[in-house]
Amino acid sequence: MSHSLSKKFTFGSLLLFALPTTVMMVVMSLYTIVDGVFVSRFVSTNALSSVNIVYPVINIVLGISVMLSTGSNAIVAKKMGEGRPDSARETFTTIILLNIIIGLVFAVLGNLAAVPLSRMLGASDLLLKDCVTYLRWQLAFAPSLMLQIQFQMFFVTEGKPGIGLFLTLLAGIANAVLDYVLIVPMGMGIAGAAIGSSLAELVSVIFFIIYTWKRIDCRKYALNILPKFQGKTLKRILNVSVWTMIQNFVSLSTWFMFFLFVEHLGERSLAIANIIRNVSGIPFMIAMAFASTCGSLVSNLIGAGEQDCVRGTIKQHIRIGYIFVLPILVFFCLFPDLILRIYTDIPDLRAASVPSLWVLCSAYLVLVPANVYFQSVSGTGNTRTALAMELCVLAIYVTYSAYFIMYLRMDVAFAWTTECVYGIFTLMFCYWYMKKGNWQKKQI
Repeated sequence: MSHSLSKKFTFGSLLLFALPTTVMMVVMSLYTIVDGVFVSRFVSTNALSSVNIVYPVINIVLGISVMLSTGSNAIVAKKMGEGRPDSARETFTTIILLNIIIGLVFAVLGNLAAVPLSRMLGASDLLLKDCVTYLRWQLAFAPSLMLQIQFQMFFVTEGKPGIGLFLTLLAGIANAVLDYVLIVPMGMGIAGAAIGSSLAELVSVIFFIIYTWKRIDCRKYALNILPKFQGKTLKRILNVSVWTMIQNFVSLSTWFMFFLFVEHLGERSLAIANIIRNVSGIPFMIAMAFASTCGSLVSNLIGAGEQDCVRGTIKQHIRIGYIFVLPILVFFCLFPDLILRIYTDIPDLRAASVPSLWVLCSAYLVLVPANVYFQSVSGTGNTRTALAMELCVLAIYVTYSAYFIMYLRMDVAFAWTTECVYGIFTLMFCYWYMKKGNWQKKQI
């Protein structure tokens, strides 16, 4: 495999390396926003509610895909750093096959269980049909979604994030065009939104395959033969990945609990919370992009025996994260009505959402370094430790949320201080581990 990640990064070269990944993840986050805009404007508000109801199932698919990508790419990056291309190639081909199989399982079982899943997530009789329609079409393309994420993460690990950026931009444009064509002229409603997003993901995967086939030596990566399961390789991947999967599931569950808590404050508070959640998508994805890039570089540095460079790399990613996130937060704080107007035309609701937006923006002062440090812990390969720390933080998060939201029934703006609490404790635990933990000797 390529050793392009083994080079020394200056602040400028690191910025150029991480920027494509950042834009790529932001564009991916826009898929849901684009669906929401077209559905709310050209279908109905009930259809938009249906999308939000079933989206946790899509997030589970995303979580598993991220889990597999994180585990496999941590191993691939480490093997690249060690100069072991055969072992890295074996890991990559194994994970491709695993993604396809798991994606097919989701496609079949998800479609068969779409009705009970929608009911379980709270779909009413009025919303059930739209929920089932959107969920079935999205899950039908689960294999392409999982392969898209795997290829994107792989090209980052390979030191070619620009390829992932180009193909993600292509898919983003395709998503917007297809959504419009299928929803407006063709009148397919919520099904059009789901099909548009799914076809955009498929377009991205097809172009990933074409690029790999035409521009990369397939024999070098063993892509000219059918991949086979390698028991030992799969065990190593799962040993790293399964803890990330559990962490994603637990995080999703606590996030869902937060909105259940807020629901007890009333429909207006819940509406505000949903708006703020959508607004937070772009700064969150930017922060996570730099954090994910840092995790890949940490894996590679450890594999190359350059553990002394890890702390400096983490600090550089935090600086770059602040450079990109802070201007967005300042813009949100100075022009909140302009941002909130995208999601609601109700003046009173926009005004009531402003304090929550300010609280959320303040939370990113700690969430940026917290995410970088957390991904760095995962980058060491010690995802079990990352899970343990995440469980401790989430226990504090849920306790804090339940006490202040459910018991004291504080305002929804105060409820968003839970993000500050999450960021502070994540940063504390991860900083301590990277400073004191025995991660230098971790074997993957």
